[in-house]
Amino acid sequence: MTLSRPVRSVLYIPGSKERALDKARGLVADAIIFDLEDAVTPDAKDDARETLKAELAKGGFGNRMKIVRINGFDTDWGRADAEAFAGADIDALLLPKVNSAADLDSLAEVSGDTPLWAMMETPEGVLNAKSIAAHPRLQGIVMGTNDLVKELGCRVTPDRFALMTSLQLALLAARAAGKVIVDGVYNAFKDDEGLRAECVQGVALGFDGKTLIHPAQLDVTNEVYAPSEADLDLARRQIAAFEETEASGQGVAVVDGKIVENLHIVTAKALLAKAEAIASLEG
Repeated sequence: MTLSRPVRSVLYIPGSKERALDKARGLVADAIIFDLEDAVTPDAKDDARETLKAELAKGGFGNRMKIVRINGFDTDWGRADAEAFAGADIDALLLPKVNSAADLDSLAEVSGDTPLWAMMETPEGVLNAKSIAAHPRLQGIVMGTNDLVKELGCRVTPDRFALMTSLQLALLAARAAGKVIVDGVYNAFKDDEGLRAECVQGVALGFDGKTLIHPAQLDVTNEVYAPSEADLDLARRQIAAFEETEASGQGVAVVDGKIVENLHIVTAKALLAKAEAIASLEG
């Protein structure tokens, strides 16, 4: 159940700050995570819930995805968050620190028909990634790399070697279940070069997009996660060569000295569809 809409850039916005919420209406993010968890202090949780409800009711966020990250059900606010936004004009509820499919069952009981997303940010959650990703109400997965680093007790290096097993296990689970999955945040929001390198790595691994902590990270992320003109040109030439060969009934299709098979055409068509979806969103 992969999304037909792009999720290159998924920006966290505090659910408690009216000014930030208003500014988000004009940002070029593909999706927004309205955060009621980490971005809101305990004494402001109830007020933040009401503030976010009011701002979402005003609308103006365009056709970008609207995702609300609620507090966990092991807190005093999680259930009230879920009940408050069940049936609201949003695209999904995001549950933090999902350890098992049972956590999603609990949310599903009170969230109406609203699709669910899951934060993968604990060792237990990663080890249960297959059953979590297969949950029938789940639409997407978000990697919570900061919490994973804390829980694993590992050190972060530019190649993210210590996180690679966790990232790939979650990716395998998402792809096996046909669900969307977006990479974790890059904390140094003024470091465009480092962000670009991590986005390039994320694309190579197979992520659909990346979560972001600051609007300054949007342009780089949108650029890297979008198909390049060279990618699109190759895709079009692969499709044309394959169709020409099929029509003639002779030989095999070859583009740039490489054989083109049906699996390459599936990928090429998906790439062109992604480019069209991006153009539609940005238009």
